[in-house]
Amino acid sequence: MAGFLPLAFATPWLLGALLLLPAIWWLLRLTPPRPQEIDFPPTRLLLDIDKHEETPQRSPWWLTLLRLTLAALLILALAGPIWRPAEEVASGEGTMWMLMDNGWTSARDWTTQVETAERLLSLAEAAGQPVLFAATADGPGQPLTPTDATTALERLRALEPRAWPSKRSELTTALRKSASAVRPGAVVWLSDGTQSSEGASFQTDLANIAGGAPVTIYSGIETPFALKAISNDADALTVSVLRHPDSDRNAVTVRALDLRGLMLGQTDVSFDTDSHLAEARFEMPSELRNDIARVEVVGENAAGAVQLVDDSWRRRSVGLLSGQSGDLAQPLLSPLYYLQRALGPFSDIRLSRNGDLGVAVPELLDQGLSVLVLADVGRLPDSAVAALSDWIEGGGMLVRFAGPRTAGGTDELIPVTLRAGDRSLGGSLSWKQPQKLADFSASSPFAGLKVPPEVTVNRQVLADPTADLPDRTWAMLEDGTPLVTADRLGRGTIVLFHVTADSAWSNLPLSGIFLDMLRRILAVSNTAEPATQGTDAETGAITQSILPPLRLLDGYGRFGSPAADVPPMTDLAFREASAGRKSPPGLYGNDDGFRALNLMRPDDELEQLDFSPLEDIATLQPYPTNDTLDLRAAFFALAFGLLILDAIAVILLAGGLSRLRMRQVTAGAAVILILGSVLHAPDAKAQSNSDDLRALEASQETHLAYVLTGTPDVDDTSAAGLFGLSQFLAERTALEPGAPMGVDIARDELAFFSLLYWPIEPTADKPDDRTMARIDTFMRNGGTILFDTRDHISAATTGFGTTPATLKLREILEDLDIPPLEPVPIDHVLTKAFYILDTFPGRYATSPLWVESLEQRVATSERPVRAGDGVSPVMITANDFAAAWAIDSTGSFLFPTIPDDPVQRDYAFRAGVNMVMYSLTGNYKADQVHIPALLERLGQ
Repeated sequence: MAGFLPLAFATPWLLGALLLLPAIWWLLRLTPPRPQEIDFPPTRLLLDIDKHEETPQRSPWWLTLLRLTLAALLILALAGPIWRPAEEVASGEGTMWMLMDNGWTSARDWTTQVETAERLLSLAEAAGQPVLFAATADGPGQPLTPTDATTALERLRALEPRAWPSKRSELTTALRKSASAVRPGAVVWLSDGTQSSEGASFQTDLANIAGGAPVTIYSGIETPFALKAISNDADALTVSVLRHPDSDRNAVTVRALDLRGLMLGQTDVSFDTDSHLAEARFEMPSELRNDIARVEVVGENAAGAVQLVDDSWRRRSVGLLSGQSGDLAQPLLSPLYYLQRALGPFSDIRLSRNGDLGVAVPELLDQGLSVLVLADVGRLPDSAVAALSDWIEGGGMLVRFAGPRTAGGTDELIPVTLRAGDRSLGGSLSWKQPQKLADFSASSPFAGLKVPPEVTVNRQVLADPTADLPDRTWAMLEDGTPLVTADRLGRGTIVLFHVTADSAWSNLPLSGIFLDMLRRILAVSNTAEPATQGTDAETGAITQSILPPLRLLDGYGRFGSPAADVPPMTDLAFREASAGRKSPPGLYGNDDGFRALNLMRPDDELEQLDFSPLEDIATLQPYPTNDTLDLRAAFFALAFGLLILDAIAVILLAGGLSRLRMRQVTAGAAVILILGSVLHAPDAKAQSNSDDLRALEASQETHLAYVLTGTPDVDDTSAAGLFGLSQFLAERTALEPGAPMGVDIARDELAFFSLLYWPIEPTADKPDDRTMARIDTFMRNGGTILFDTRDHISAATTGFGTTPATLKLREILEDLDIPPLEPVPIDHVLTKAFYILDTFPGRYATSPLWVESLEQRVATSERPVRAGDGVSPVMITANDFAAAWAIDSTGSFLFPTIPDDPVQRDYAFRAGVNMVMYSLTGNYKADQVHIPALLERLGQ
């Protein structure tokens, strides 16, 4: 931009009209003003003639200056002045290529990228220039042919950041093909400043493809922080925080959430000056750490700033028992020595010093174990077998290691039938040499682990060959004999290592594969089956688990429903998968059991984008940091103001004021005074009268009330919903409520209402402190507020609660004195206030209705010391009650229920009746006097 002012013009050629100002000045200077009119009555001719009054031959200098300024402002306004204009780019003569990074690293400053792209495409649209638009994270499946700029703008407005990195090199082949057909006139790359995993190959290819076309690269947006390498150690759950090399932010806050979206912990992380890696630690009891389901960087709103935690990351409580008696005397010869050191880093070890297995086993089970490991325990007492069987059927995992005692005989808690004795390999009387491990099968939990060649087995217990033995084998030796077998028992699993847990029978416990195998076993313990199993068509044998996508992250790190083109994965494929376009990060499995696929892997880094291959042909340009300002409206407004001043000057010079009569002036002044008094004085009185009328209306009848959100659609739905509920109440009960009333919680009196329906609008501002104090007072004095987030159809199936409406509700409730909440218990007064109900559906039927928890009360006769006769001050749902109740003036329903079920709508009205009666009458239905009537209604 030329000059020292950040000012540009949309049509600068119009500034040439400023050269006409001297001619305009000359014309205005020679044009006299209109002569003054003077009354000329014959009888007063001599008295009225002003001998000193003369008509000027030229316009006054100040009027000339005023008109010249007016003309100059009009010329400047027509030229389209723009303050702080964005730097223009070379658009070339032919097709403009626009490459836009839309990976997760663009999420933080996505608006900046979109605004820049819109400006460039608008200029291309005005010039009629064709555009090839490519999003670097969308892969080669997108249209990569030149189109008009209008179509490119439509694609841009539908574009969102993706939950995976940009794979720019995937576009190289398609771009080269397009360039061979039509050479680009210019290339504009809206980059995110982050190098992708393929290195700088795309930049090199782009330099060759562009040919001689000018290349402009925008850079400088803020890259979000990233989380990777989550670990649940003995002392704390840790996660690595990564920042971009270009970032100058040195501090960040990381928080941990549970399945319901409640915060379990929060920690501040600071970076060293020269470091781009820091660690966030959550030091809390392992039981609390096991409830963590999501770790995220506060305020980043990007997929890479989220780490999901499934059952495989949670610390297990592992009990250890050995059949040997000299464990304490010679610990290095004890199998427990190896197991403790292998399991200790990622589990909580529980030991029993009681030598009586009939006592030791129940003692350990009472400590809430996930896994029990028995090292060379042959036969368990019958009481221990019964206790273990019940525990395994309930979901526990029993891991057994063989040994001399196992070879001599065992109990029924064994996955396969064992042969008597054991097999020795490599001895003087053996034909067999020590055996190595075979590769793990695809259906094994150990699939994907690399087998070390140095691990050998020289002794083992053998299993009887049966038809189902291969299906029960998780690991085997090279000669085909089983090393690890397993079988299901109820919801639990029994696993047997056919070797000892120490180095007596093999060197497996001395290797790293031993630790990896134990981690895999713990990872599948205490978890429901994550998905259905695939079966072989001929044998019917179980092959692999299938993991369909359950809830996936978008580019902003929010949960959403999976797209139709995301395929399910096998268990083996999931272990080897990395988050990308074909397998987005998120949860895979089903509601009973799922696994988390995170975006950032432990070895991933955030690297600066390498522009060196494009240095000779590219121009680097920062994104516009200041919003441009169109000054045309301001210039036109100033010109109009000068036009008014010019008109007043003309009137004054023409003597217009002298023709006004005094009484006209007086009358005008009187009119002005009267109008002023009418407009000013009654204002407060009218407001006062309006408030009085509203108070009178609210107190004469019972009204259902709703909070005005400021969003017309939401407020109209609330009004129609409460109108429908009021009609239902009038038809089915003795209550005849008046018309529903909208309430401005910041201004209106709330004491007239017992129940206030509050639909949560995510875009609405949080009420100020004074308003929150009024709401708190309303609830303390017996009022009830029904909060409805209306988002259960879009909320995360797993209950993470990260929808915008839920977050807005938490923001509102954090300043209120909210008691502990629970879903409505089966014996709550709400279930019998008018109708007998066990569910509270609205437009949706699957969200629970949350009320004040009654768990703190010692007995049913103990009532809370608060106004409202035991009524919960708050109720929370996501079922969208108002939409289920909403009717129009003809009585037709405005919204279908989901699913569309007339019975569900009827129960929604019944739930509304119970809530209204509950808020009006309190807990009177909890009294024993109502028991006979309730039993009669139940038919008992």
